[in-house]
Amino acid sequence: MSVAEKLETGTTDIAATMRGLGINARTAAKALRSAPRKQKDAALLAAAASLRADSNDILEANKLDMDAAEARGLTGAMLDRLKLDDGRIDAIAKGLEAIAELDDPVGSTIAEWDVHSGLHIERRRVPLGVIGIIYESRPNVTADAGALCVKAGNAVILRGGSESFHSSRAIHACLVAGLKAAGLPAEAIQLVPTTDRAAVGEMLKGLDGALDLLVPRGGRSLTERVTTEARVPVLGHLDGLCHVYVDKDADIEMAKQVAVNAKLRRTGICGAAETLLVDEAVAATALPAVAGALKDAGCEIRGDDAAQKLMPGIAAATDDDWSTEYLDAIIAVAVVPGVDGALGHIAKYGSQHTECIITGNEQTANKFLTECDSAILLHNASTQFADGGEFGMGAEIGIATGKLHARGPVGLEQLTTFKYVVRGSGQTRP
Repeated sequence: MSVAEKLETGTTDIAATMRGLGINARTAAKALRSAPRKQKDAALLAAAASLRADSNDILEANKLDMDAAEARGLTGAMLDRLKLDDGRIDAIAKGLEAIAELDDPVGSTIAEWDVHSGLHIERRRVPLGVIGIIYESRPNVTADAGALCVKAGNAVILRGGSESFHSSRAIHACLVAGLKAAGLPAEAIQLVPTTDRAAVGEMLKGLDGALDLLVPRGGRSLTERVTTEARVPVLGHLDGLCHVYVDKDADIEMAKQVAVNAKLRRTGICGAAETLLVDEAVAATALPAVAGALKDAGCEIRGDDAAQKLMPGIAAATDDDWSTEYLDAIIAVAVVPGVDGALGHIAKYGSQHTECIITGNEQTANKFLTECDSAILLHNASTQFADGGEFGMGAEIGIATGKLHARGPVGLEQLTTFKYVVRGSGQTRP
């Protein structure tokens, strides 16, 4: 009987198993700290090859998850997050290859200078150590998170959602194959072998000091639990309440294309737009055009009083709609008094994730980009670009909306910290 089977049948102690994962991760982290780039990249490339070679096994595992998810009545957006096919597996493999091509941040010099005492000071990037990542639904996170952590010199303990358990195990097997092929410890990427929520509780306690950082990636309930109960530092965000603001100087055809893509390209990701704001100066023409394009594409519209007058028949938006992350083909629409009105609405209801302004006026755009206090701001581009891969970071673990350590896409550099290396020639301090 495997460890996972013993855990599921209650014949193995979860707390003891989790402590074992922590001990193994700490040991692996020591080896990764000094592993050369060539070896880490070789592990990622071998894992990518394994993903492609074992795609049938991964698809079979994913079918088990999909069948169970459909039986449980998961939404279409959640099923889309969970589903794998040949194209998505190839995209995961390409993501690992892209990470391998990125510069290795470990050991790089961030800054250096000399001081009056003759000392030479260097600030150098180093790994964080051991990272715990708790996530839901999307099995590709298993590969992205594992690869990013290893490239940044960290060991990682992954706890995927129960709905993606089989898919994550199949992908994890490929990552382990890559580590072994490159001569790195298999324990550098470990997957929690149970769906029991008690395992999450053990991670929140820190695994007897083994964890240096926790990263939650999922819905509000998960993130709130992690941020409330964790005894180790947490890097994460609560909601992706993303806004698209159509200014009076917007190109309406551009606004239609951007808004439809921002909302509907993939409704289940955190960068999907949830609210459309339209400048009252052009609302009479712009709102029916842009919201109409969304409606024609299959999106449900919920509008404020002004929006309802311009588009009779749409549903009335409630107070809850302005603070709801739908993750579905639904969008709230409001008419606002110009850019200041848009900024005020976002400040009141937003989650400091991603916002977009559509305008041909550079002065207005600069005002929005300067005064809006969110992690990612876009001018004339879809909020769906809020993604580490699209930022040229290879991949990401998530979008951080806090203001300490990391903000926006969490990629390689955000998974490191730094230390100071000071060189002297016998100086003593008077």
